[in-house]
Parts: sequence; structure tokens; C-alpha cells
Amino acid sequence: MKILVTGGLGFIGSHTVVELQKEGFEVVIIDDCSNASEKVLEGIHAITGKMPLFEKLDLKDNEKVSDFFKRHDDLEGVIHFAASKAVGESVEKPLLYYENNIGTLVYLLKELAKNEKSSFIFSSSCTVYGQADEMPITENAPVKPAESPYGNTKQIGEEIIRDTCLVTPNLNAIALRYFNPMGAHPSAEIGELPIGVPQNLVPFITQTGVGLRKELSVFGDDYPTEDGTCIRDYIYVVDLAKAHVQALKRLLEDKNLENYEVFNLGTGKGSSVLEVIESFERVSGKKLNYRIVDRRAGDIVTAYADTAKANEVLGWKAQYTLDEAMKSAWDWERKIRS
Repeated sequence: MKILVTGGLGFIGSHTVVELQKEGFEVVIIDDCSNASEKVLEGIHAITGKMPLFEKLDLKDNEKVSDFFKRHDDLEGVIHFAASKAVGESVEKPLLYYENNIGTLVYLLKELAKNEKSSFIFSSSCTVYGQADEMPITENAPVKPAESPYGNTKQIGEEIIRDTCLVTPNLNAIALRYFNPMGAHPSAEIGELPIGVPQNLVPFITQTGVGLRKELSVFGDDYPTEDGTCIRDYIYVVDLAKAHVQALKRLLEDKNLENYEVFNLGTGKGSSVLEVIESFERVSGKKLNYRIVDRRAGDIVTAYADTAKANEVLGWKAQYTLDEAMKSAWDWERKIRS
């Protein structure tokens, strides 16, 4: 079976390509390389022994998207990662985010709606919940007004897919709401490679640990949590990648109960910023240079997943601990800096 992975050279996309190829799927990647490198293909090949098909293509070009689907008329499914994802940048450049994250989704769905049967996995986010009223967060938690244009594109994206599925019975879709992906492949052949200053905590920690950054800023230690720092649900990227394969199989094997479904993907356990720093210090044997600074606007206090639905309905469960995931991130950081 041939599967299209958009944004397949990115952090989560590349790990998902690896898991798909391990399961025997033929993979074709679309990526415009605006936030990724073609060198990732070499890492995928090193792990799996197989080079995926690759097309450098901008999904904002409707004609090229249409031409791609004409040439690849044997696709069995699409996993859609391609999107801009920096929260801060989205506040400064909202139109760029709406064009890139919403327009491209519409073009893809227009093509899939033409098929006799289409299976579509959407890369969504726990940002759709905002600051949830109750922990852990279930899929039934209310979707609150987004804190950023990036978060809004995920909410709107889900709405577009749901509305399309309502009138397109041949389209089956699953939205996967991630919590906080981290880590790298255990082979250290692929991993998170942010361009510029990292937006996420873990790569900032490892870059500080390796000496690339002077120090890590911890934004606030006066939150209503045990140690005063914010709490998040950190999920290992390989566990996350395997969930995409499981979701895709659910659609391909007609096991879905509705033609639009939603699942949270997390570990079900929250870890504070200081606990994540302690994890790094344990696995690296190094003291991290960090400083407590003022709170950052828009930060949510606590967010961790209720994973019951993913565990029971999707048949997937996160396997790796925070320390195991952190060790993979540290191994990757040291490799790319050596």
C-alpha cells in the first residue's frame, strides 16, 4: 500500500515514515523543505534500508497538488503533517499561518474527496483545549478559544475535516491531538532539528547541555503546581509515530466507528519543567545551567492527557519513560554537534 506523508522530512513526520516502512508500507513524502532538510532522507534510509519516494513540492500551489494526485492515483492513505508550527511566529505573521496551514489542508481534502475511498490522518494538537478545566484532559473536553493563530489553525483544520466528512462518506479521517513530542530515534539517525532558536523545551535543554546555548530560561516558578513550574505531558516521538500507523490501519481495515474520529496522544502523566531538567541531568550526568525568569504570556499551567480512548479504542499506548526519551534526545544532540 502506498501512503503519502506530507511534511515527511520534519520531526514527527520522519519518525512516522520509518514506522510505516517497517510495517511494509510504500511511502511517498511531500515536503517543501522550508523547515526541514533533504538529508533526513539519508537517516530514514540508514534505519530502514529503504529510501522513500520524495517530491519537493509546495502544497500552497493548488495546481501542483492536483498534478501530484493525478500521477499518484494509487494512494491508499494520507498522513498530513505539513504545517507551520511556531506559536510566537504565528502571532507576528497570522496570514502566513492561515494560508500555509488552512489553504493546504483544503487543497488536499479536495483531491481526497474525488476518490472512491480515502483515509486521512491529521496532525492536530492539545492546544485546541487551551487551559482545560479538569485534568487529565479527555477528548470530550471543550475546545476553547485559541491562544494563538497557530492553535486556531488546528481548531479550524479539525472543523474543516469534520464538515467535509459529514458530506463525503467516502472520506474517513482521524485527528490526533498530540501533547508534547520529544526525543529522537534510538539509532540517532533522525531527531528534532529546529531551525534557529528552539521553540520547545527539550531541544533547548539539550542545546544548553552541549554548550550551544548559554543558559535555559525557566519561565516562572510561582505557578500553582508542586514545584511552581508548568506541567506538560511529554511523549516520546517513536511512540507518537507508532500511533499514526495504528490510526491509519484502523481506517484501512474499516475498524473506525465514524468517518471522523479524534484521539489524544500522550502518556497520561504530567512532568514539570524542573522535573524535565532533572531527567536531563540524570541521563547526561551534567548539571544544566538554567535561571528562573518571569512568567511568559500565554503559558498554560497544566496539561496532560487522558489516554483511555487511545489505549482502549485505538489499541495504542506510550511505552517509553521520560528518561528514556530524554536519553535519545541527548544522544541525538551530541551526534549532530560532534
